[in-house]
Amino acid sequence: MSGDEGMDNIVRRLQGAVRDVAPRRPKGRVRSLLGVIVHATVPHVRLGELCHLVDPSSHRRVLAEVVGLADDMAILTPIGDLAGLSSLTEVVPTGDELRVPVGEGLLGRVISAVGEPLDDGPWPPRNMAGSRAVAGSPPEPLSRGLIEEPIQLGIRAIDGLLTVGRGQRIGIFGEPGIGKSSLLAEIARNTDADVVVIGLIGERGREVREFIDRQLGPQGRAKSVVVTATSDRPAMERVKAAHVATAIAEYFRDTGRSVLLLMDSVTRYARAMREIGLAAGEPPTRRGFPPSLFATLPRLLERSGPAPSGSITGIYTVLVEGDGMLDPVAEEVQAILDGHIILSPDLAQRNHFPAIDVLRSRSRLMEAVAPADHRRYAARIRELMSRYQEVELLVRVGEYERGSDKTTDEAVAKIDRINAFLRQPAGHPSSLAEIASQMKGLAE
Repeated sequence: MSGDEGMDNIVRRLQGAVRDVAPRRPKGRVRSLLGVIVHATVPHVRLGELCHLVDPSSHRRVLAEVVGLADDMAILTPIGDLAGLSSLTEVVPTGDELRVPVGEGLLGRVISAVGEPLDDGPWPPRNMAGSRAVAGSPPEPLSRGLIEEPIQLGIRAIDGLLTVGRGQRIGIFGEPGIGKSSLLAEIARNTDADVVVIGLIGERGREVREFIDRQLGPQGRAKSVVVTATSDRPAMERVKAAHVATAIAEYFRDTGRSVLLLMDSVTRYARAMREIGLAAGEPPTRRGFPPSLFATLPRLLERSGPAPSGSITGIYTVLVEGDGMLDPVAEEVQAILDGHIILSPDLAQRNHFPAIDVLRSRSRLMEAVAPADHRRYAARIRELMSRYQEVELLVRVGEYERGSDKTTDEAVAKIDRINAFLRQPAGHPSSLAEIASQMKGLAE
């Protein structure tokens, strides 16, 4: 071999080695830390990209996400505590977005918004299937299957008079402290869905433990995955918890299973979005919520529903105070979802559990999924409840006279039986067949 040929071989090997080496992404530097927002100069970062904030003096490492770009500055919000960072902090781009581990090993586990374990089980679990991007896309409209069958939730007031379809999305609206979390726990235990994914967004730390150990219990936890970010966690972590729960539900849906996604609550997700948006410089709109919230909410809620393989039935709670129609988040969610369940503080004060105001609630897909006889019984019971509501005051003061209207007389005679049907103590589920039989006795 000549000297020139040997030199050519060396050059080719060096060129191949250079191609095999991944280029190092340039680091950046923090310029300011203001509240929950970090401004930094970081070359070539993208919106949604994860970065590590690394402080050389305190040795702190914090995960952050790029949420905006302004002039030559990147705007990041941390997924963690900013304590210990300084003006010397370096910003190291990862080149990737947030991902969460998925697989059968998540069943029965409690994880954080960044996919880390919060329980005392082994990690990583067995039977995992890799990871999944948290920021998913909704299925294409024409690829979605039709919603044609009911899903059993085990709650008589819902399965009987507000029947939910498998793959439907419905909201539970109510004031704080009237039983939303207890109702979700009952549904998680009693549903016939294959997998339950529960997102606890902005809850008190005490309530998370009580929900998992006392309300959900071993029976509900065995087929559930719980994703939680408590109220003391950074705003971005609370936002990501909602997307992580949805991404995990999408994984189980794509395996062909029926998934029930319970999210408590959309309101706290919206408040975290407001905190991030306002700190990043977005203009406030109604109730101070930034425009990005009303673009993000449909993308989040549309990710549930039927798909070519499997389905996600979504139940989302919304906190309202007084007249919920004045709340822009409640209005937006109600317009997007396929039905609404209104919880009544008056019923809760009477120890009526679940405190569902049937006459103000509606399932938009009940006509498509419930049998004809079931729909007829439900319509008759709702009519009797409406008639009694019209004369309730007269009945209470003793001024109602029987015989003036046959339907009203029947309503007064049956209202106690109807209320007994709608009341349901914890731990007493009912099947769809049992509910239909009881409704027949009330309606005929």
